[in-house]
Amino acid sequence: MHNRRIVFFAVIIIVVVISGGCTSTAPLPFSPASPATAQPALQQTPSSALFAAFTLRVESLAPAPSLPEVSSCKGASESPAVSWAGIPSGTKSLVLILDDPDAPAGTFTHWIVYNIPPEPGGLARAQPNAKVLASGAQQGDTSSGSREYYPPCPPIGTTHRYIFRLYAVDMDIVQPTADRHSIDRALAGHTIAKTEFTTTFTR
Repeated sequence: MHNRRIVFFAVIIIVVVISGGCTSTAPLPFSPASPATAQPALQQTPSSALFAAFTLRVESLAPAPSLPEVSSCKGASESPAVSWAGIPSGTKSLVLILDDPDAPAGTFTHWIVYNIPPEPGGLARAQPNAKVLASGAQQGDTSSGSREYYPPCPPIGTTHRYIFRLYAVDMDIVQPTADRHSIDRALAGHTIAKTEFTTTFTR
């Protein structure tokens, strides 16, 4: 009787072990992870179109070389040819000013041309001594008090710098006078861009 009980319990243990192994959950079929969704390339925000550089040239000179004698008191006193490019958007008029910062009594203004139409091109050589030029641009008062190009004429034996400055302005200038002081006041707060070109002259 005792042996039968031992056999009976052994059979039960075997059945439990076998049944447990058979009913164990089979591993689920392997499902590969979905490939990562490709991220779209970052879109670069297009920057504003680059404007051409606002530039000024005098005659066919490189910056700093001497003005030709024809544009000085040693020659015909003709205004030099001046050209520009890259006028900024929003420009209503251009202003050209020529200064001698080395003059004995302080900066001397040799030429003011304002209300120049904002068009590519420039001013031809030998502009007339007139208040209004053919293009509609106007000439202001130089330091000598004349409305014209006043030729460089440094003291004998000296070399002076002559700085041409071109301003892109957001308005037409209307002034009761057109001397350097009033033109400077008109430019204040209305200048979009400025460029310059330096030459020299020795007498």
